Amino acid sequence: MTDDFNPDDLHPEEVVLDPDLTSEMTRLRPIIEQEEADAAAAAAEAAVEHDVDALLAERDSFKDIALRLQADFDNYRKRVATQQAVDIQAATGKMAEELLPVLDACEAAFLQHPAEVEPLFNLLLGQLKKLGLETMNLDGQPFDPNLAEAVLHEPGDGGEPVVSEVLRSGYTWKGKVLRAAMVKVRG
Repeated sequence: MTDDFNPDDLHPEEVVLDPDLTSEMTRLRPIIEQEEADAAAAAAEAAVEHDVDALLAERDSFKDIALRLQADFDNYRKRVATQQAVDIQAATGKMAEELLPVLDACEAAFLQHPAEVEPLFNLLLGQLKKLGLETMNLDGQPFDPNLAEAVLHEPGDGGEPVVSEVLRSGYTWKGKVLRAAMVKVRG
């Protein structure tokens, strides 16, 4: 061959193929096509597996986000319910505190006219007890400055100070001191 090769000089109809080579090419062509198809199928399967793995990872990520949001919402709901309970308790405690002058007036009226005032006084106390108000019974008990104010002192036997008389009733609201009692202390 020379360096002056020109593809236009080729005429495919003039090329004579070796029959053995042609039969070998015919035999190999389906094998090559099958290998190419297998390689394409393997590549497609690898791509599908990669896509499935990516989708599973994305699903797990979204599931984790959903679980976190659900936990956050549950915490929020519990916080709101707790805050509402505290607010309700504070409001009812404030209402009970506002009613203490009425209770004092009823108690004073009861001491003057027990028969006439007792039904009303008992009804008022009963309703407030249902809500959480308790009257402190300190008469004869050791003096506790957390529960009572000592406004009068009388000499005693030198022992521990004891409440000798309750001058104004004290009340607790759901276990907490709403108003300290005014007492006379002996000792």
